[in-house]
Amino acid sequence: MKNDIILNLKEVHERIENACRISGRKSAEVQLLLATKTVPAENIKIAIEAGEMLMGENKMQELRDKNHILGQLPVERHFIGHLQTNKVKDVLKYANCIQSLDRLSLADELHKQLQAQNRKLDVFVQVNTSYEESKFGLAPEDVLTFIKKIKNYDTLNIKGLMTIGLLDVEKEKMRPSLRLLKTIRDEIYEAKIEGLNNLKLSMGMSQDLEIAIEEGSNMVRVGTSIFGNRFLGKEIWNENIAE
Repeated sequence: MKNDIILNLKEVHERIENACRISGRKSAEVQLLLATKTVPAENIKIAIEAGEMLMGENKMQELRDKNHILGQLPVERHFIGHLQTNKVKDVLKYANCIQSLDRLSLADELHKQLQAQNRKLDVFVQVNTSYEESKFGLAPEDVLTFIKKIKNYDTLNIKGLMTIGLLDVEKEKMRPSLRLLKTIRDEIYEAKIEGLNNLKLSMGMSQDLEIAIEEGSNMVRVGTSIFGNRFLGKEIWNENIAE
């Protein structure tokens, strides 16, 4: 297993580098985040010890249960799944960043808990750029207004935008939903909101990371291409599975 993971990591980094070269970008502009949903902590540890510094979990229980192995390792842990407000206090025990901020009620609860802890937290605003009912995230046309509102929360450091683009066997059908995230970022820049002039785009997974990089991604979230298949069919991408 160790050799497989290390080999897979090498191949994923080569894919990232090739996509950057084709796009005329520097590979240093794109970070790899390990998508670790259902992946055993021992396997994640292999990747971290190989040099990876970012991981993302979808469920609070997995953050908690893997903490005894991963808690002391030099890795930044992001929460990338749908976050219920009643799980905020627990998630904050383990996460360095929330990538799925998508509603004011969640921002309110995060702000409340962070104030109580006298700390700040990095966040990404999740956008449903494919307009699919099965996915969480703000409607693209609501993002700018939402950003302006949560900018007033001094506990939240807005680091960027996140999306799960349309997944399709025809890769070019994925492109518009990824390109839209960059368009939304450009609109935020045009609004000249203080402090929001260097936002990252978190988009691209095993199937579409090359297209995502071509469309401006700064962070690809890859799991299957590193750790192997964990579910069958579309269940991998079903965000509506209860936490």
